[in-house]
Amino acid sequence: MDLGIRGRHAIVCGGSRGLGEACARSLAQEGANLTIVARGQEALDEAAEALRRDTGVTVQTVAVDVNTPEGRDAILAACPAPDILVCNPGVRQVPGDFRGWERDEWLRWWDVHFYSSMELIRRVTPGMCDRKFGRVVSISVSFIKFPQVGFAHSHAARVALSGAIGSIARELLPHNVTVNTVCPGLFDTDALRTNLHGHAARRGTTYEAMVEDRINGCPAGRFAHPSECGDLVAYLCSAQAGFMSAQNIVNDGGVYQGLF
Repeated sequence: MDLGIRGRHAIVCGGSRGLGEACARSLAQEGANLTIVARGQEALDEAAEALRRDTGVTVQTVAVDVNTPEGRDAILAACPAPDILVCNPGVRQVPGDFRGWERDEWLRWWDVHFYSSMELIRRVTPGMCDRKFGRVVSISVSFIKFPQVGFAHSHAARVALSGAIGSIARELLPHNVTVNTVCPGLFDTDALRTNLHGHAARRGTTYEAMVEDRINGCPAGRFAHPSECGDLVAYLCSAQAGFMSAQNIVNDGGVYQGLF
């Protein structure tokens, strides 16, 4: 299927590795030109060179922190009129004890898992509406459907983002601008491996035991390849997906057992 986005331009946050890089690659394979964003220039350069070599699309890099006003300004200066925006805060959620969190700690997670994405959405969607095409995808986590103990700060901010998206999406849809959220589960990325090492240390067990535990709890019986997230995002950014908006799409190998 031709997704109808050849020649479109996509901003992909966290695009140098992991799920962000997978999203960038899937979009590039459909002919979309890219602005990929991450904090480290070296990793960005490596990812950009591989994407150019493998797909032939134009790729520019912006080495900034998307969670700062200056970073967001730099992104939109480099690509002021994107057709596609993939929001990905690039801050790995870590567990903690809510009893010790003061206001500043809650606000820190609110900034990185709500406000940074919402600010980019706010700034790019008016132009998308004017041009009568826009696709926005927010990368969240499957756990917003069933929040986990120890992650109240991150999950609260992510749920708030999905709620805000659900509201604004209905204003944008008449202009052929969609906003959806992808909620990935166990994907084989550096972030997952780091998290599992951390869980193993806290529980006094081994990394291998944590991997076995997670796979045993996943009906698919495996970790997913990042491309399985990237390809889903690419479809949501397609011309054909213009009737789907304000959705929270769980992609977790059957771990979440709810219907809605």
